[in-house]
Amino acid sequence: MLPSQQTYETLCRDFRWPVPEYFNMGVEVCDRWAADPTRMALIFQGPTGAVEHYSFARMKALSGRMSHLLRARGVAAGDRVAILLPQTPETAFTHLATYRMGAIAVPLFVLFGVDALQFRLQDSAARVLVTDARGAAKVAQIRDTLPELQTVLCIDGDAGGSENLGEALRGLPEHFEAVRTRADDPALIIYTSGTTGKPKGALQAHRTLLGHMPGVEMSHNLLGQPGDLLWTPADWAWIGGLLDVLMPAWYLGLPVLAHRFEKFHEEAAFELMARHAVRNAFLPPTALKMMRSVEEPRRRWPLRLRSVASGGEPLGAQMLAWGQQAFGLNINEFYGQTECNMTVSSCAALFEPRAGSMGRAAVGHRVAVIDEQGEVVPAGEMGQIAVWRPDPVMFLGYWNQPEATAQKYLGPWLVTGDSGSCDADGYLRFLGRDDDVITSAGYRIGPGPIEDCLLRHPAVRLAAVVGCPDEQRTEAVKAYLVLREGFAPSDALTREIQDLVRTRLAAHEYPRQVRYVPDLPLTSTGKIIRRELRSRRD
Repeated sequence: MLPSQQTYETLCRDFRWPVPEYFNMGVEVCDRWAADPTRMALIFQGPTGAVEHYSFARMKALSGRMSHLLRARGVAAGDRVAILLPQTPETAFTHLATYRMGAIAVPLFVLFGVDALQFRLQDSAARVLVTDARGAAKVAQIRDTLPELQTVLCIDGDAGGSENLGEALRGLPEHFEAVRTRADDPALIIYTSGTTGKPKGALQAHRTLLGHMPGVEMSHNLLGQPGDLLWTPADWAWIGGLLDVLMPAWYLGLPVLAHRFEKFHEEAAFELMARHAVRNAFLPPTALKMMRSVEEPRRRWPLRLRSVASGGEPLGAQMLAWGQQAFGLNINEFYGQTECNMTVSSCAALFEPRAGSMGRAAVGHRVAVIDEQGEVVPAGEMGQIAVWRPDPVMFLGYWNQPEATAQKYLGPWLVTGDSGSCDADGYLRFLGRDDDVITSAGYRIGPGPIEDCLLRHPAVRLAAVVGCPDEQRTEAVKAYLVLREGFAPSDALTREIQDLVRTRLAAHEYPRQVRYVPDLPLTSTGKIIRRELRSRRD
């Protein structure tokens, strides 16, 4: 969508959204590339290390068979198809098949427990579930509580009382006439990660893919260059893996590497990217922080990276400087959320990054910082990050929750629930979730800059900052730290760390309380659950 010959300013000035009346995500990411039988869609490295290649033509054929199978199991337009799988070919072609039918995909994270699965399957009233042996075993425990779930298809055979997917697909026709969906028709439900309250199902339209494209292209320094090949350790069950990587890459006719570690390992990530000559990686902040412990990766592995994108938590100057050393390029930060994703991005190919900023509004989106009345605040002032509607990337609403949907908007703005500021040049700064902002002695303090500063200390591997009750200040800054190997907690270390923040940031921002912990509570997308830390009484 973004011609590489233009500047950011001219792109913003001339851009018009190419959203047609009719648009089907499953068709648009596959069929127009399938005419070339050699064009590669997926490189799948399985758990044993064996590699299999899938062309767009093969993906079209497999998704056609899958659509016929789903129809035979009673799925019609508007019905929900749940997908409980890691990064596998079956995950990809089930998504395509579901969209082709006009049905609604419900991606589910493989590490969900039975309670999490039960809630989402009940709430979505999914008719069919596609999973593996582990997923089938979990669902077997709750099957009697899911009256709408008629069929469970398993890629590992007939485990857990499910049907063998491979057997069921055999002999079915490869051609399936896709439903002519409108761009505004629903395509998938992605449940929020649930850091506050129960998860809510964000209902996305087919057009959301088009809405993602400018931000995705920016975050990868104008994605779509010859030789581009994408990979992410982020699960395709989340918007970051599915709509920041898989679907945008295929919309551009680019191949994707599919491999998700059973447990992420930093050296294995470098090895994987080198083995497959990955050119474009989306690496969440937690993965980058773990990879930072690897010494001299460019000397040890022949990396071919052209772009690295990251989003979900602010990286900070320390991590960005490390990225220059480790990858030889600027890590492009981006910002969004399940309900309205990829609306802000850095792009080293278009403008200079600024320390502490997550970038500028992605081309085509209007993003601002507003006050409680919905008015844009002056440059540099703190407020709520908001996106102007209509916007093709915005969700249709929360599944079966009209009141919660209405609360997401303030007049013409979709309010993200995140605090931030915007400078005179349009660079946006993320300060934290509204409920993460610390109010101390009249100051409003965002946890992100403090966490970034804490990571500068050689002893600190991971850091999380929250507010804790303080009689004098209302709240005081409290830090939870995971130390690197070879370091142990001590009063002297605590004073060192406090002095670092006091001198690098400000006297009112240093952590008055420091707690050393073996690990931090994280959502399944790798975000810090600060709510859990605030509830601790240690």
